[in-house]
Amino acid sequence: MKFYARRIAFYLVTLWAAISLNFLLPRLMPGNPADIFIAKMQQRGEVTPTMVRNIHLMLGSGDDEPVWNQYIEYWGRMLHGDLGISVTNYPAPVTELIAGALPWTIVLVGLATVISFILGVGIGAVAGWRRGTWVDHLVPSTTVLQSIPYFWLALILVATFSVALQWFPIVGGYDVFAFPGGPEWSWTFFGDAIYHGILPALTIVLSSVGGWLLGMRNMMVSTLSEDYIVTAEAKGLRPRRILTTYASRNAAIPSIAGFSITLGFVVAGSIVMERVFSYPGIGKLMFQAVTNNDFALMQGIFLVITLTVLAANFLMDLVYGFIDPRARHNV
Repeated sequence: MKFYARRIAFYLVTLWAAISLNFLLPRLMPGNPADIFIAKMQQRGEVTPTMVRNIHLMLGSGDDEPVWNQYIEYWGRMLHGDLGISVTNYPAPVTELIAGALPWTIVLVGLATVISFILGVGIGAVAGWRRGTWVDHLVPSTTVLQSIPYFWLALILVATFSVALQWFPIVGGYDVFAFPGGPEWSWTFFGDAIYHGILPALTIVLSSVGGWLLGMRNMMVSTLSEDYIVTAEAKGLRPRRILTTYASRNAAIPSIAGFSITLGFVVAGSIVMERVFSYPGIGKLMFQAVTNNDFALMQGIFLVITLTVLAANFLMDLVYGFIDPRARHNV
């Protein structure tokens, strides 16, 4: 119980620090969203002082208000789900933009990351258990795929399966001509979205499975030399039980710790992949926010990523304490 109490306290303090830093960073940067928005309005026509004052009030960038008051108001707006107005997609609220892009990223990048982790750890455990067999020879090929630049692998898949063979669409998360009104809740739309997501998901799996496989294989080789494995073999336990209960469970602990960080950053999406495939996820939204100096949108995206990373690490800490009892007692 002491272990879980300490972890909860640690993550609460970390959450407060992360949110406070998310509040301060945009204010330490030169310029502000209101100035950028006013400059864009001036390109379209005359901007009156009343319009300037209203823009500052709307975007919460008044210079006369003390920083401490802005900090309190920021917490109040955040707790009410108000993350501001996007300059790039004015007058759309940041929460609506993130809510529209987040499901695409979670479903695609999340499922692809989980599949990559399961395949890598599973095949790596077998490769370490059966050293020298054909399974062990998969390590060099998957390592080569991991070393290929991410964007280059995506372009190869597009050129091969979309342009040459025309098996899959080139860009987009769904067929905009078949669904001109946008995403809808229907089996036809889900099937079309899955069809458009196959190549992006395959890019993620091929690029990341090699790391999980190699790490798990090396940990299996190290674990198989431990005394408790030798004892289990001397007791005459079945090889499958030794593989699953003794060897794989202990060898997977470092991979689980790394998976928690990877799973947390799933919400950040894959900027390169989403740019290549024009996929409507968080990564593409973040790229638009950075290129257009949309501070409110950037701040909202960074906040969501921070919360997700902390939540994923907290859940994995709980799982880690369950798998390895030593973590609960060494506090």
